[in-house]
Amino acid sequence: MFNKSDIKRNEFQLFGGQAKKGYDWWWHSFTAYNKKTGEEKPFYIEFFLCNPKLAKDEPVFGQLKENKEKGIRPSYLMVNVGCWGKKHLQLHRFFAYKDISINAKAPFSVTAGDCYLDEKHTSGVVKVNKEDAINHPEYMSDYGEMSWDLKINKIVPFNVGYGASSLFRKLQLFEMFWHAEGMKSTFEGTITLDGEEYEVIPEKSYGYADKNWGKDFTSPWVWLSSNNLVSKITGKKLENSVFDIGGGKPKVGFIALNRKLLSAFYYEGRCFEFNFSKFWTNTRTKFESKETENEILWHVEQKTWRGKMVADISCKKEDMLLINYEAPDGRKRHNKLWNGGNGKGTITLYHKNKIVDVIEASNVGCEYGEFTE
Repeated sequence: MFNKSDIKRNEFQLFGGQAKKGYDWWWHSFTAYNKKTGEEKPFYIEFFLCNPKLAKDEPVFGQLKENKEKGIRPSYLMVNVGCWGKKHLQLHRFFAYKDISINAKAPFSVTAGDCYLDEKHTSGVVKVNKEDAINHPEYMSDYGEMSWDLKINKIVPFNVGYGASSLFRKLQLFEMFWHAEGMKSTFEGTITLDGEEYEVIPEKSYGYADKNWGKDFTSPWVWLSSNNLVSKITGKKLENSVFDIGGGKPKVGFIALNRKLLSAFYYEGRCFEFNFSKFWTNTRTKFESKETENEILWHVEQKTWRGKMVADISCKKEDMLLINYEAPDGRKRHNKLWNGGNGKGTITLYHKNKIVDVIEASNVGCEYGEFTE
């Protein structure tokens, strides 16, 4: 079953060749509420580490013209925070490797100045002024200020199995690894965004926490997840449920596995998994992601011998970010990576060709992009 906790997969992973050409990130997303108006707003917090063995006394930016010309690859810890909605932004703060402290083994922790992250807590401040955002495009950042202090409670994991096993990690076989220790999580605490205070309430935080690491990013890149789910058959909220879909075009060594997704639906304690790496389940996948004038749309169909899941999700482009990453080799191939936190849609779940439920999903974390370089 996929709902097996394994905090060792959240350990620092940049060893061997990946220390000079690799990234390692911890991602958290959740919903908060304006203390004055009650407005609902989704946020994210990410700690992204790149090429520690290439570290210098200051952060090294791969998008600087002189570094591109010399083939100098990036090296830094980027604390990447932001929010979605009509007023959306992403803010990046960078640290040189010598200025951070990592507890590499489980339970992991990362400390960088006044920014901190471990399995159960995160806090920090990221501030980017307008002049720096304009004059330093290598920061890949908007401008603004966000601070946070949050407790993290990871409830349901998505353990993808062999693809992120200790053997595969040691051999560094995959180009991009994934582990969702908290595909259903709760968060509690406070956020301050440009002077506005937000409260994060556990029972309606709709939280998510995962980890990615590797040598490069997948293209296409697909991610969908939510635990704010309501049965359209009974009308009842599904308090013990969550789904998570991710992947696109994984690579094992030099072999690309086209249009493959890993997904799990934890439905009121029942596990439905669609995982191509578990070949004996005969997982088959069809998916389409597309951009219209106003929306990004996802359609995913997955089948095994016994189960089937059909997901149709949409998110308004006006609520989304074009999130920015540069790859460890210094190239920026994902220049149109749509990223959102308030998607919505419907998932139909089957067992042995019979409908288990038709589910309305809200507060869907969502992502789609393909290389544009």
